[in-house]
Amino acid sequence: MEEMPREQQVKFYQKGTYTVGNRLVNAKSRAVQSSITRNNSLTSGHRACQGCGEALGARYAIDAAMRACNNRVMAVNATGCLEVFTTPYPETSWQIPWLHSLFGNAAAVATGVAAATRVKGKPEIRIIAQGGDGGTTDIGFGCLSGMFERNDDVLYICYDNEGYMNTGVQRSSATPPTARTATTPAVGKEPGNVFGTGKNLPRIAMAHGIPYVATASVAALHDLEAKVTKAMSFRGARYIHIQVPCPLGWGSSPASTINVARLSVKCGLFPLFEAERGEVTSSVPIRNPIPVIDFLRTQRRFAHLMKGGEENERKIAKLQAIADENIRRYNLVRKEV
Repeated sequence: MEEMPREQQVKFYQKGTYTVGNRLVNAKSRAVQSSITRNNSLTSGHRACQGCGEALGARYAIDAAMRACNNRVMAVNATGCLEVFTTPYPETSWQIPWLHSLFGNAAAVATGVAAATRVKGKPEIRIIAQGGDGGTTDIGFGCLSGMFERNDDVLYICYDNEGYMNTGVQRSSATPPTARTATTPAVGKEPGNVFGTGKNLPRIAMAHGIPYVATASVAALHDLEAKVTKAMSFRGARYIHIQVPCPLGWGSSPASTINVARLSVKCGLFPLFEAERGEVTSSVPIRNPIPVIDFLRTQRRFAHLMKGGEENERKIAKLQAIADENIRRYNLVRKEV
């Protein structure tokens, strides 16, 4: 038997956990989840798939909101994955006041709840609406736009897994070009989702001139918590768009969810930024940009692009151009001075 080394270097860098590394930073800089006082608003017992980015994103987002608002938070949840895997009747994994709305009216129901708390003289109770990309960019788009236009005092959080994952991985208007889904199969002359479709909800939200808009990722949980906390400091309509990889729909390894999300950010396809009243105020720089293909090859939904050929190379180049435009638009790669 090979003899084990007697000495091993210990690395102290795990700042988001209970390990010794978390004590190396100021208490105010530690993640909400690293504290024993966290709310566990979304607790154990839910039925999310292994590696579900949405379960992780919702847990961090709602707990951060609870801390920011002294535990005075109510949530309205659209139909979708998050609703289905957390509340199989008669059970629930939510430990906050929580309402289930229809697929497309979460923003409208949340507006009504906010109005009710105001009429009852309880403005300290803050309202959050939640939905997936299907219930946000498609079915609930009209109600959401109305909420923005009226500047209702609601934070809407979209957990974007880029498809209708709960009903069988169908395409949504957040599905990226070339991605394989049940309704955009990798067959024919144009395999996968076509270019020139879809919506960019963060930019649409900015066009409404609402107080606060941000994008976030489960690959940057401190940034996610900070943006939710900041959003709760505003009154009026607010919108946070969180990318939450879905191993089932994306065809990625359940153990690679955070890495896949990180690659999406590092290649520029999913920029992290904040905006106030229609103007970008900050963005998270990419320290070491990577080519888009490094992100694509981690998922089976893009496997058809990896077969080579001039046409596939052209499509990858178009995706790279989208990422490059995001890098330019949001100033993601800063020049050293």
